[in-house]
Amino acid sequence: MKKALITGGAARIGAQIARTLHENNFNIIIHYNHSIGKAQHLSDDLNSIRQDSSEVISGDLKDIESISSIVNSIDSLDLLVNNASVFYPKSVENSEIDDWNDVINVNLRAPFFLSKGLSNKLSASGGSIINIIDIHADRPLKNHAVYNISKAGLKMMTQTLAKELAPSIRVNGVSPGSILWPEASAEISEIEKKLMLERIALNRQGSPQDIADAVLFLANSDYITGQIINIDGGRTLNQ
Repeated sequence: MKKALITGGAARIGAQIARTLHENNFNIIIHYNHSIGKAQHLSDDLNSIRQDSSEVISGDLKDIESISSIVNSIDSLDLLVNNASVFYPKSVENSEIDDWNDVINVNLRAPFFLSKGLSNKLSASGGSIINIIDIHADRPLKNHAVYNISKAGLKMMTQTLAKELAPSIRVNGVSPGSILWPEASAEISEIEKKLMLERIALNRQGSPQDIADAVLFLANSDYITGQIINIDGGRTLNQ
């Protein structure tokens, strides 16, 4: 049975990735930071379907020591999904060093050092890494300066690691468009939602299942590496 680690796997897109991989015969390690209740509930649900097929692991991805602890706690691995992400609006003018550290450390530094730290285990299994990027890695979203930079870096990291870690490890990415509306401080108005949908060729949001299906496809595609798939309903067709 193959084993997958999904960072930020307790809720939203991460949880759907976990469920989809589990349905397709992966054992699942659900990483969480604050969402212990959601992580444990999901893990219990997966274990009720297939005994001893899921576990949870905690860690603050802003903390490099926490990343090392995660790496050291895993004995074998077939798939790393770098899904955890920090997203909130901040213009260039209002961005502070704490914003830079919070966003860059989770969205870019953590995926790099998790990939590096787990590379021996992934190499031993002929495994792969899938990074959840964003279409705004190519088309910057206004008032999200540090976030855009972090995702552009993650895109380049995907391509760099694909070259560096070949032939033993495949590295690919999935770039979501509008899948779920932002929550909390990143929440947007109904007018903004309407304008966003009008820019999508298919004129609707996607779903977490669309992202999970792309992850599963890449996980099972042994002759694909260094590629990034946009799952955006045609949003990137329009300026």
